[in-house]
Amino acid sequence: MTGTAPVPFTADDYKARMDRAARQAADAGLAGLLVAPGPDLVWLTGYAPPAVTERLTLLVLAAGREPVLVVPTLEAPDAGKATGAPALALRDWTDGKDPYALTAALLDAQGRFGVSDNAWALHLLGLQKTLPGTSYVSLTEALPMLRAVKDAAELERLAAAGAAADAAFEEIRNVRFSGRRESEVAADLAALLRRFGHSQVDFTIVASGPNGANPHHEAGDRRIERGDMVVLDFGGLKDGYGSDTSRTVHVGEPTEEERRVHDLVREAQEAGFRAVRPGAACQDVDRAARAVIADAGYGEYFIHRTGHGIGVTTHEPPYMIEGEEQPLVPGMCFSVEPGVYLPGRFGVRIEDIVTVTEDGGRRLNDTERGMVTVD
Repeated sequence: MTGTAPVPFTADDYKARMDRAARQAADAGLAGLLVAPGPDLVWLTGYAPPAVTERLTLLVLAAGREPVLVVPTLEAPDAGKATGAPALALRDWTDGKDPYALTAALLDAQGRFGVSDNAWALHLLGLQKTLPGTSYVSLTEALPMLRAVKDAAELERLAAAGAAADAAFEEIRNVRFSGRRESEVAADLAALLRRFGHSQVDFTIVASGPNGANPHHEAGDRRIERGDMVVLDFGGLKDGYGSDTSRTVHVGEPTEEERRVHDLVREAQEAGFRAVRPGAACQDVDRAARAVIADAGYGEYFIHRTGHGIGVTTHEPPYMIEGEEQPLVPGMCFSVEPGVYLPGRFGVRIEDIVTVTEDGGRRLNDTERGMVTVD
């Protein structure tokens, strides 16, 4: 059960993205963008090199110029098959030649360039040595909103990924928790994500009892017991776009305090969601959710931001955190995931992916947010 395949992106789609990125770079005062293998390159061109390699691969974008992808000769055939390849020029280099000299010929020798965050230091330093007059800034710093506003086709894929994650939760709540290791339940979750169409599983957090007080707990050998609160946080990529959802379940009947804290986090999550609207600042979402928890006396136990963007990666800008004044724009997608973490006892987190609409927000996850009990 994987659902209907999405409409494929076209060469025109990738051309539009590259043109927009080049324009945004020029508007930001940059001479261009240098994009190494990783999510930015996939989003801009549809090309993912077949393996991690020390050989230079770099997309060069500049306003008013044809995009150029510099690739090793042995990988040029694969690059030429990428969907976005018709919208760019390929320049290949063979082993033993200087790829930095080839790339330097495409660059303004005194320019300031935006560089994708995961570019290798080896390659950036090689360019700096060849063109000592150039300077560089990370894409997250220079163009944090580059991939933030999704088009209709991207939103469709994100919604499908969210629905698949929801289907996984509906299944996992019916399996046995008591007496099993966290790692066993995590394996079940990973299998369910793949069953419902995920090609990549990025994380399956299963944090039981006191482990739930660690937001990024790695599922381990602890045996889940009756009376445990269990934080489930899981996601990955389906058709190239991310899912990420959290629900907190209880093995058997919860105590009054556990139910009260869970209800508090649910109320905070609802407040964060209701703060989503065009023109509101990212920090407004964080403030709305955090105020509910702080007013109830648990503010010191909400120890992370309220949300993060999602797209071709499961974590990307924008971030819902105090100090982030970036206005929300229709098409942005991000998590709303407040939590309360009581050291040595238990934790609660509830998370949905939300997209900004013309008049508010829409959830891309819709499983039960109230207390769910499991066996």
